[in-house]
Amino acid sequence: MADLPPRLFDRPLHRARLDRAAPGYPAADFLKARVAEDVAWRLSAILRRFPLAVDLSARSGVFARKLWESDAAAQVDTLVEADLSAAMFHRSDGRGRLRLVADEERLPFAPQSFDLVVSLLSLHWTNDLVGALVQARRVLKPDGLFIATLYGGATLTELRQSLLQAEAELSDGAGPRVSPFADALDAAGLLQRAGFALPVSDVDRITVRYAHPLRLMAELRAMGEASALADRPRRPLSRRVLARTSDIYAERFGLEDGRVPATFELITLTGWAPHASQPKALKPGSAKMRLADALGVPEQPLARG
Repeated sequence: MADLPPRLFDRPLHRARLDRAAPGYPAADFLKARVAEDVAWRLSAILRRFPLAVDLSARSGVFARKLWESDAAAQVDTLVEADLSAAMFHRSDGRGRLRLVADEERLPFAPQSFDLVVSLLSLHWTNDLVGALVQARRVLKPDGLFIATLYGGATLTELRQSLLQAEAELSDGAGPRVSPFADALDAAGLLQRAGFALPVSDVDRITVRYAHPLRLMAELRAMGEASALADRPRRPLSRRVLARTSDIYAERFGLEDGRVPATFELITLTGWAPHASQPKALKPGSAKMRLADALGVPEQPLARG
């Protein structure tokens, strides 16, 4: 029997966090809107159609809206919207799209169902990220496209450091309060491990300024991004720790105008379900031309010493 992946996250609690956030989510979806617009732009640069697509993290439907407003609108005939939280669908605009509740860890779709699979800012909550990517590949048709954006390791570094220092100063020890995020350097390798062809990853780092650290924490709750760590401390943060966290945050990271920055690192992954028509790397030694000839320069012998 295969070993189960470690349980990093409490998925039922994460669903409850999303359900709680649903009524106010459209007022806090600025990061979701940013990455949705970026993915729609990326699709518009690919000269092909995707008759059937699925958004695995639809939330209030922001990707669908950005897609229909973009030059890529004509490339997608049907978009299925899936989300872990049914409550999120009550905040979307209707428009007759297909919707269903689905867990990224257990996708309910048949193999080779979709031409395009999109996942925006949700896979960082999966207990087995590679396993979730494998499932996404399996539901793609051959030569189907997968695009995902997830948070990278530098995300919320200021909050993480401030919380750790405050709890270390005022309690018996600091427990994990902020989720671990993917390493940007390993992102393309995750796609390869999941069996995707032509894997590509790139990183965008943005800084958001807040009037106070507590405003950042409130916005994270409004996004449904409050901690759902399985091994989280069961006691809530005390007012004393929160106050000390805010002081440390302002002292270490505060800006001249009195506001505080919050870093969000966004990793975008792109991969294709394997297909015979895709380009493949040549075998070593199979080149038909010397590099020196291609560059028009004399070949220099390798010095050994």
